[in-house]
Amino acid sequence: MQHGKYRFIVGFLALPLGLYALFVVWPFIQSIYYSFTDWTGLSPEFKMVGFDNYSRMLDDDIFWKSLQHSLLFALLLPVVTIGLALFFAFMINVGGRKRRNGPVITGVRGSGFYKIVYFFPQVLSIAIVALLFAFAYNPDSGAINSLLRGIGLEDVQPLWLGDPDLALWAVMGVLVWSTVGFFVVLFSAGMASIPAEMYEAALLDGANRVTTFFRVTLPLLWDTVQSGWVYMGILALGAESFAVVQIMTTGPGGPDYSTTVMVLYVYQKAFRDGQAAYATTIGVALLVVTLAFAAVVMRLGRRERLEY
Repeated sequence: MQHGKYRFIVGFLALPLGLYALFVVWPFIQSIYYSFTDWTGLSPEFKMVGFDNYSRMLDDDIFWKSLQHSLLFALLLPVVTIGLALFFAFMINVGGRKRRNGPVITGVRGSGFYKIVYFFPQVLSIAIVALLFAFAYNPDSGAINSLLRGIGLEDVQPLWLGDPDLALWAVMGVLVWSTVGFFVVLFSAGMASIPAEMYEAALLDGANRVTTFFRVTLPLLWDTVQSGWVYMGILALGAESFAVVQIMTTGPGGPDYSTTVMVLYVYQKAFRDGQAAYATTIGVALLVVTLAFAAVVMRLGRRERLEY
């Protein structure tokens, strides 16, 4: 059985690893290389400039603003999204009251309907979601301010995306709304695999919902939560935040760079300003931030694996 084992493994891994190296690893290496040049992205001619782009980046106030916003996204969005998703999934699968002649462990009434409602935003592309909320946030004719006027709050009419103090929070709210359903379904699948006997034993010992969640559900679901945390952080640092900010905000990234994130700044420098080398420099910084975030989450979330 051991004869030719390694040739067999290498034969299966060679093609996928080659494709991964070609389409993932090699572009990263190219980006790092171009960050040491003055390449415009349009001309095949460029020269090496050493660490000039990195020095420029460290003196760039807009870069530091975008870094601050991206870090805020990476820190707050996973906390809020994962927290809401865990609560909703727990109530859908475990949080219901015992019904007569029914199972001891059950979700709230209408849990199947709630699963569909929570997952509905996943059916829509992030671009459609951003457009819908851009209309909803309109200070004059948007649904949110119209609702406030309808309930007698005419004096409370925020500018939302036009207010530098509110715009970033408005964008973050959209990202939470659009992603929480995915994690509800993910955590629901994990909770469904937990044996009902564990919950029944906890209830017999007098545990309430809160105790059951923290002593039974969360420890057994920890690996899924940790993976979801990393995935949500990458979404917040990458494509999801770019799409929402690009479509919803003025500028984009405004007003006054109050919603500019690193991935949007990379796009603007590369395709708007024709500064591809400087854009790749910011991209390298974004790569470092993303890897650091994933490493910190995996390190802090490391714990003994529980089997059941």
